Amino acid sequence: MSTGIRLLVGGDVAGFEYKEAILADLKDDPRVASVEDLGVPADDKESETYGSVGIRAAEAIRDGKADRAILVCGTGIGVAIAANKVPGIRATVGHDSFSVERSILSNDCQVLTMGQRVVGLQLARRLASEWIGYTFDPSSPSKDKVAVISAYEGC
Repeated sequence: MSTGIRLLVGGDVAGFEYKEAILADLKDDPRVASVEDLGVPADDKESETYGSVGIRAAEAIRDGKADRAILVCGTGIGVAIAANKVPGIRATVGHDSFSVERSILSNDCQVLTMGQRVVGLQLARRLASEWIGYTFDPSSPSKDKVAVISAYEGC
């Protein structure tokens, strides 16, 4: 597992079951170099909020410890908001194949979030698998659009 994407997977109590399923899938995916479980832990599901998990994942990506993260809470909104507070991070809620595709190809998002109370488990697993297969093309027409966001943040 020396080449491939370095992933983080996490969530809060409302996203625990999906986080566990996606984590198991990604551990067996040959495109994944490493996958780290950011929690919440099975033995203490109430230990963290979606905000702390989202910020911790985004900071790890910002600091170069991982390439991307997949986060799950009740709706996906809370972890996306939290991750987006970290300068240089672009996080989005994914709920269908097209939005997941465009999150990378048009927006170079490093964080995909989903809601356990919003999408079905099989769809969430499929979207996670699809998302890690996309790569942003820095020569694409979207390059300048992403640059506007990065410039505003000073990144």
